[in-house]
Amino acid sequence: MTPQPSGLAPTAEEAEVAAWLTAQSQPPIETACARVFLAGDAAWKVKRNADLGYVDFTTLERRKWALDRELEFNRATAGDIYRRVRAITREAGGGLAWDGSGAVVDYALEMRRFDEGAVLAANPDAVDGALAERLGRMIADVHAEAPLRPGGGWRALDWTIQSNAARLRELAGQIDAGRVETLVAATQAEFERQRPLLEARTAEGFARRCHGDLHLGNILLEDGTPVLFDALEFSDLLSDLDVLFDLAFLLMDLDFRGRRDAGARVLSAYLDEAARCFPPSLWDGVAALPLMLSVRASVRAHVEAHAGDLVQAAAYVEAAIAHLSPSPAVLAAVGGFSGTGKSTFARAVAPGLGRSPGAVVLRTDEARKRLAGAGPVDHLPREVYTPQFYARVYDMVFETARALLKAGQSVVLDATFTEAPMRTRAEALAAETGVAFRGAWLEAPLAVLEARVGGRVGDASDATLEVLHGQVAEHGGERVDWRKVDATQPTGDAARAWLELFGPAS
Repeated sequence: MTPQPSGLAPTAEEAEVAAWLTAQSQPPIETACARVFLAGDAAWKVKRNADLGYVDFTTLERRKWALDRELEFNRATAGDIYRRVRAITREAGGGLAWDGSGAVVDYALEMRRFDEGAVLAANPDAVDGALAERLGRMIADVHAEAPLRPGGGWRALDWTIQSNAARLRELAGQIDAGRVETLVAATQAEFERQRPLLEARTAEGFARRCHGDLHLGNILLEDGTPVLFDALEFSDLLSDLDVLFDLAFLLMDLDFRGRRDAGARVLSAYLDEAARCFPPSLWDGVAALPLMLSVRASVRAHVEAHAGDLVQAAAYVEAAIAHLSPSPAVLAAVGGFSGTGKSTFARAVAPGLGRSPGAVVLRTDEARKRLAGAGPVDHLPREVYTPQFYARVYDMVFETARALLKAGQSVVLDATFTEAPMRTRAEALAAETGVAFRGAWLEAPLAVLEARVGGRVGDASDATLEVLHGQVAEHGGERVDWRKVDATQPTGDAARAWLELFGPAS
């Protein structure tokens, strides 16, 4: 067998079961809560006979209960992987068998085996823009369909905070006790500050039965499709969550791995999709995101420490502290004619603005689809685009931006901004909410814009060559005071240069 995680030596019966399964498979993969045996196209998961503090699997009944729930919980997002719970029984001759008539010795969850290298934790760089977009929207849809859990929400977050404090304090002498106490005090203070908001969110339906352990190690990429697996099953207090706290695990994980770019894209896509199903207070709830990110980092800190990686544990403690001292919000606006690459530029600068995971990108193109009740890349007929509809779209985008800025989250407004009053309105919103304003005006030759608009597929924009030519004819000679950006250069270079103009405070 592979080495045991710290302090979790198997009982004699566990060792017998492990030896029996190993004879049919490969040596097990060891986790804090279970052992997984791989054989052919199957994988068998057996829960540890252990009390880990946050979970107790010391009885056969508790292990069976957990496996049954794991099967049920994961069928919603990974039904093709989770097959059945099987009994391991004692034969008359003393040996073990699958689902025999003798006494049950233990239980195993049978799953379809998958490529471990396809788990995103093994390759965080696989989370490109398209996958991040898909993940954000998929998770929002899962949350929207999840059962309501009004008994969880803020209570589950409070329990996790108290549990984290106890677990981290147990590590005195292994992790800097002073830093732990700094983290515990700051976390508790922020929780009390956000408690009215968190309680309101629970009452408004944001508390749902969630995945509960939604980091990159529990997301698989198969045939280009993300699959969420290994949902947390053993405690309602850890799965009946505020949906934003569930998402926060993935956002924290991406940030910790240096993938803030992907985190910003996930968050923007999630919020746009969730806004189709959840009440408008969705946007206000982002005020609690730094707390949630910190709590998720704290969870990883004590998990890593108990697994024996004290260096990584200390790094998570520092990350958790940093999340509770977020950078101030910034309002950026990216304008330009159709085809200048506004959305690509907006997504490139978003990770460099404000607190983790960066700015939320609000696209008028996406807001139009939401307002019309259409999918994010569905085509809207031209007759929908009346002056009144345009006004409603901009009103909604600015109101959403106001809520996010008041919640402390940076925003990038992605729109043409060809009309001077709209540019003035963006600047006024920054002044009203007391945040810094950064404007970018993208420019490129008409031939470049025509080629880009003509070649678009699968995007939220409905702009045509006719629309582009109308923009140029009406506004081509106007003076725009925002920082000019050459939209023909590589987007990454342009984004970095633009961000550097404002220094580290941006």
